[in-house]
Amino acid sequence: MRLLIAQCQVDYAGRLTAHLPMATRLILVKADGSVSIHADDRAYKPLNWMSPPCTITVTHAGDDGLAVSEVWEVRGRDGDTLQISIGEVFHDSEHDLGIDPGLQKDGVEAHLQALLAENPSTFGTGWTLVRREHPTAIGPVDLLLRDPSGGYVAVEVKRRGDIDGVEQLTRYLDLLNRDPHLAPVSGLFVAQQIRPQARTLAGDRGIACVTVDYDALRGLDNAEDRLF
Repeated sequence: MRLLIAQCQVDYAGRLTAHLPMATRLILVKADGSVSIHADDRAYKPLNWMSPPCTITVTHAGDDGLAVSEVWEVRGRDGDTLQISIGEVFHDSEHDLGIDPGLQKDGVEAHLQALLAENPSTFGTGWTLVRREHPTAIGPVDLLLRDPSGGYVAVEVKRRGDIDGVEQLTRYLDLLNRDPHLAPVSGLFVAQQIRPQARTLAGDRGIACVTVDYDALRGLDNAEDRLF
């Protein structure tokens, strides 16, 4: 991973256009080829980014009055472009992070995942399990299912559903949908509780959300014993 802290101006052109005026920002170039630009005021989402696969072309800038030393043109697979004009550089380093083992689930999450794998009908009649811990280049997908129409569904299981879980599932879906043997793959975010912000982000990404009752899945919640 390359970390560059520098003055930069960013212009995005594609399905929409966006402009970031010259300011100090963090630019991340990851091993998968993705490029993202970050400010210092948000935890989870960059100001702008280009998902892999993409190519980066660097040219030395002329005298345009912005004190720009070089210009990066990042081109995505759909022809979208991210032009980053680099000004003064404050930090530039590269780090090999190695292969990430992925998030480790706690006991409840692991057991919940196992219960759902054993009972895919929790999501409705006709759902079937393809594989648990389906491997991808960035870690395993909790569950790979088929819905009643035969389509593949990637399921991310959490005890508490936060934005990070939605982002994780989004990355899995991006990889899975490049496999012609699986695509199209839809996403399902499953948790005992899902925060409103995570539900909103999932809806924006086209990911369905389902809340499940852990005790009911374990057979501890007997409907006949309920007062309500």
